[in-house]
Amino acid sequence: MGLLRFHWDFFGPDALNTANHFREHLEQFCTHEGITGHRHWSTGMPRRCIATLECGEEHLVLVRDRLKPKRAERVLD
Repeated sequence: MGLLRFHWDFFGPDALNTANHFREHLEQFCTHEGITGHRHWSTGMPRRCIATLECGEEHLVLVRDRLKPKRAERVLD
């Protein structure tokens, strides 16, 4: 199966701090749900930040329904 990237957007002057805190929750969620081989990071821009989770396609329904990302994309090889 392929990889998916899920994205959450945060806005405002505290966007980077909020996204970094959300990443901690993503790590806890992955540990609790047994999602292995994942990566997560934050991308900071002026007044906007994106938290990203990359994991296997088999976790699509779990992440989509429980964490409600703003958007997702398939990682092409």
